Amino acid sequence: MSALSNRYTELVGIEYPIVQEGLGPFTTAKIAAAVSQAGGLGTISMPGMPEDLSEGMRTLRSHIEQCAELTDKPFAVNLPVGVDHDGTVLPFTDTYIRGVLEARKSDAALEKQLTVLTTSAGFPGEYCGMIKDAGLIHQHKVGSTHQARKSEDAGVDVVIAAGFEMGGHAPASRMHTFVLVPNITESISVPVLLTGGARDGRGLAAALALGAEGVALGTRFIVSEENEDWHPHYLQAILDAAEGDDVAFTGVYGPCRGLRNEASRSLLESDVRGDVDEAEKIRSMQRAQSTGDTENGLVLAGQVAASIHEVIRISEFVPQMADEAAAVIEQLAGSLQKQLPGRVRA
Repeated sequence: MSALSNRYTELVGIEYPIVQEGLGPFTTAKIAAAVSQAGGLGTISMPGMPEDLSEGMRTLRSHIEQCAELTDKPFAVNLPVGVDHDGTVLPFTDTYIRGVLEARKSDAALEKQLTVLTTSAGFPGEYCGMIKDAGLIHQHKVGSTHQARKSEDAGVDVVIAAGFEMGGHAPASRMHTFVLVPNITESISVPVLLTGGARDGRGLAAALALGAEGVALGTRFIVSEENEDWHPHYLQAILDAAEGDDVAFTGVYGPCRGLRNEASRSLLESDVRGDVDEAEKIRSMQRAQSTGDTENGLVLAGQVAASIHEVIRISEFVPQMADEAAAVIEQLAGSLQKQLPGRVRA
């Protein structure tokens, strides 16, 4: 049992409270398998919103099956909940959620591994019962305390508290993790994960101190040896990023964060003019990831990119991150015990 075992690791059946974020609309099967195999929880990402949703579901199913072949450990699938202006859930969400549930139902081996479904963006209310009835652990990403309470009331098992510094699709509330996470952990009883800004054991220790029971990382896992599906130029763009090289712009589901380049500048200008092509945003994201055009394609990354300077090996990084967090906590406890003898218990 890991020194950092807690409610979350026991609920999900993993060794370390370290989760790989959803990184759609990109391929993440190899990253997810590596994170899960290392003792964390890997996540398969939604592959985008093609006009032919049946084709999109086939792609998602193939990514799920690839991950299941590469690890025998539990893993998750992340599916954004898209909603129209009138609150109606968009067809792609319904297709993907039902498709994932059907995939598990039709494959007993897959059912044992695909144990977690993470939803994000819009509120998943009408699907909460369906997900729970299928036997899945339901995680939902939120950007405010109100959303966290609403999610718990709807039956969500785990809340992911997303700070505005995170990469990709960020919460509209624009709250920082150091404010948001303790607000949420004080307000709900289900396990909470911190996402946004974490990159090592110090971030995990800080999350635990704020009342969370784990962290979810996206940008950090992109720059890894196991990430063989993304163009090397994308990884290099993150390695080259400095403080201030990130920018927030309007994404598909609301605010989005990526690196400053010609694509993000053009998108910001389009936002001002009001002539944004939503489909082109997704194509631009996928162009950077697949072709390596990191100037004319959107490079999604969090502010933490400015602190990432090396390519990691996930198989080593996950347990080392947990060990570092445990060492930080132990060191702080020991230091406090020396300063306040008799007042702090070991």
